[in-house]
Amino acid sequence: MTLYFEEHGCSEGPLIVFLHGGGVSGWMWDQQLSYFRDYQCIVPDLPEHGRSKGEDHFSILSSAEKVIELIRDKGKGKQVVLIGFSLGAQITIQILSMRPELIDHAVINSALAKPMPHGWKFLKPFIKISHPLIKWRPFSKLQAKVLYIQEDDFEKYYKENCAMEQGTLIRILEENMSFKAPSEFKLASSNILVTVGENENSLMKKSAKEIVNSNPNCHGVLVSGVGHGFPLAKPELFSKMVKDWIEGNAI
Repeated sequence: MTLYFEEHGCSEGPLIVFLHGGGVSGWMWDQQLSYFRDYQCIVPDLPEHGRSKGEDHFSILSSAEKVIELIRDKGKGKQVVLIGFSLGAQITIQILSMRPELIDHAVINSALAKPMPHGWKFLKPFIKISHPLIKWRPFSKLQAKVLYIQEDDFEKYYKENCAMEQGTLIRILEENMSFKAPSEFKLASSNILVTVGENENSLMKKSAKEIVNSNPNCHGVLVSGVGHGFPLAKPELFSKMVKDWIEGNAI
């Protein structure tokens, strides 16, 4: 099956593909779309998320394959920019590793790249017990606040999380917590911007450092005053930073 996606902006402009994080969908990029109206913006919903809920079971590898197919179809003869947040950032790394010359500029925001096998062993039983909490609005409100989800977007976030089955959540988290950048990532020829929030946990910061050190084309930025959710917390700053990166301006 193909991914659900939306197109925005100028069809004649360079191509930007936005990959959302886990537990949300393409709507998380709404505030970036007006900023990049001179670009052809493609915003997919990843498998088992949003309007791709009927898709195949989620995996980082299969998601990367589907996005590569989409880019090949939409990006012929164009400059291609790939932007990923969290789970979408891991998929971005996978794409850069599988097709080192496909992407001109990439932005990897808050990608976990240090596997947590022991943590997952303890977390999985907890998920099975706690999954019903997703449908409890006060719990979802707390989660939304951590992710910087605005009040206007809460109902979308809450609806999609209520619809997420336990097996789906387990698959997504297992993929997320077991991910490590493939060795082929070092071959990616893209200009790669790697960002992480100052207030994110130490594992995320170590992951960002490891990603930057894995490829000579990477440039790392620690974003002050932000946790996990830079594109949602400071959309204007995020968009400006991305555009400066694309245009070769100082970050």
